[in-house]
Amino acid sequence: MRSTNQPRATAGIVRKLLPALVAAAAFGASLSAHAADAVVLYTADGLENLYKDVLPAFEKKEGIKVNIVTAGSGEVVNRATVEKDSPKADVLVTLPPFIQQAAQTGLLQNYQSVNYKNVPAIAKASDGAWATFVNNYFSFAINPEVVKNQPKTFADLLHPDYSGKVAYSNPATAGDGMAVIILTTSLMGEDKAFDYLKKLEESAKFHTKGTGYLDVLLSRNEIAVANGDLQMDLDDAANGGLTLKPIFLAADAKGQPTTFQLPYAIGLIKNGPNTAGGKKLIDYLMSSDVQAKVPDIFGIPARSDVALSGKNGAAVKQAISGVKLIPVDWNQVMAKKADWTARWKNDVIGNSGKQLEVVKPK
Repeated sequence: MRSTNQPRATAGIVRKLLPALVAAAAFGASLSAHAADAVVLYTADGLENLYKDVLPAFEKKEGIKVNIVTAGSGEVVNRATVEKDSPKADVLVTLPPFIQQAAQTGLLQNYQSVNYKNVPAIAKASDGAWATFVNNYFSFAINPEVVKNQPKTFADLLHPDYSGKVAYSNPATAGDGMAVIILTTSLMGEDKAFDYLKKLEESAKFHTKGTGYLDVLLSRNEIAVANGDLQMDLDDAANGGLTLKPIFLAADAKGQPTTFQLPYAIGLIKNGPNTAGGKKLIDYLMSSDVQAKVPDIFGIPARSDVALSGKNGAAVKQAISGVKLIPVDWNQVMAKKADWTARWKNDVIGNSGKQLEVVKPK
């Protein structure tokens, strides 16, 4: 395991350990900064390095400061929902199905950015409520220095070797956590999937509020296997100094490793304090210049006219090579989401007393 006193590792761990403090600081700053026409961005974790790279140029050009609140994908939507009558944010970036939830509950204002035109129709809402910002794939992750025999199937995670060494994020608060349910139900059927998750719970150490914290825990060897997403896991390994490796699992020994697209999507919050600034920020983040930098953080550009290129783009292509991609009906997921969340809490967690919203490692 790499020493966490290395500069990049320290930066990566601080980035993952302190999102709650960052959120609180940004929230406090936003209250006083609105008077200076700041833009407040509520975002799912995982894109910190991209924001660090591209936002200074936006702030300099527009004379608008961007205050960022980072949390789990479900948590940022829940926060915006609580604030719906008096919004504190202008732009939302989150994963499905939470972006669809935000649209359905009236949190988002339709905005057809000029830079949405090169986003495929399947990757955006027809009414302009949201569009894919950074494309991505759901994955699992291991610490390769600890796990010598990489698990190939979901059944492999039930092996005693992983007892107390598995963790995944809470489906109620994290898009990657809900993705665990989406993938297992797609491959196994709903009843068998929840039977499997109940068995897996015997090996689960706890569940986290967001997914980003899990990468730190993997690198520290506090857990051996976790859920994640390809962009965040590759970025944390290469740029965050963390010891982890993304993997994809098959339904059974005869099956093919399988996953689905799990993109970061962007939308304009209705009646935000700086709607004009929010539109400018969306236009900028969806510009070809910014989209061309998405592969730098191992993401896939949302725009069809921007190529997945460079060394990091090649790494993404290699990681996904041989992996079967399945479609997801997000409308069906939205219809099932509440029932799945309740069933997970009742049938999988039950009376176990398991921690469900770990925010940072002890």
